[in-house]
Amino acid sequence: MTGPNGGVQPSSSKRIKIKPLNKETLVIRGTLICLFLLTIYGFLTFDYKDISFIGGVVATLDNFGVMFLEPHFAHFTFWEAAYQVLITLGLAVLTTIFGAFIALLLGLLSAQNLSSKAMSNTIKGIIAFIRAVPTVLWVLIFAVAAGLGSVAAVIGMTFHSVGYLTKAYSESFEELDKGVIEALKASGASWWQIICQAVIPSSITYIISWTFMRFEINFGVAVAMGAAAGAGGIGFDMFMASGFYFDLREIGTITYFILAVAILLEFIAMRIKSRLKTNV
Repeated sequence: MTGPNGGVQPSSSKRIKIKPLNKETLVIRGTLICLFLLTIYGFLTFDYKDISFIGGVVATLDNFGVMFLEPHFAHFTFWEAAYQVLITLGLAVLTTIFGAFIALLLGLLSAQNLSSKAMSNTIKGIIAFIRAVPTVLWVLIFAVAAGLGSVAAVIGMTFHSVGYLTKAYSESFEELDKGVIEALKASGASWWQIICQAVIPSSITYIISWTFMRFEINFGVAVAMGAAAGAGGIGFDMFMASGFYFDLREIGTITYFILAVAILLEFIAMRIKSRLKTNV
């Protein structure tokens, strides 16, 4: 901004505003300091037996070196590992599809601009409870009835996917322009016509993005469920290699397979998001 004498005057909009310390800031900083001090105290007082901290770090690095620098196939071949990865991907795809269809309906019913307040609050309360329980616990709960295996893993993972996607979908629906919905209601459109002609087309990019993000999460969960719930797939092979064979090199091989699929999924997600941005 130029002054009357030709000099440059600082703009008032670029001034840095320093907020004074308030109660919330003091509480947050005090909590972080206490946690930091407790962490240091825990490291200093922990019973390390006869193992020194430096020796433990060196041994850990040696194990990582053996794991990632000397991978090999001992109890399965390359194609068998690829087949197990496909099984894990199948679990992720199945649970994501089931969860997305159920969550889409629940998301429509829980959106405050598309449903009654009582129904919206009821569904959101139930979904909050489902989302608060970890996926592993849901799998173990359903394992009581279905037994450990892929069935309990699919039901438990679908349960948590429904809780996750319902919240994401409903928040996307609630951000729609109320004027469009009111105009359709005034023209005599039914609830399903409003959903099909306004809500879904306007939110399709968010629906696809949230669904694929949940698919990536479900892939990681499927790996864990293969070990914890006996659901099969590459996770079960990792559990066998670590818990029964004690083969660090084979664990490294399985880890590379999982990382390759995770990177591939991230690449596909970036391509989908870029395509959605260009089509909007």
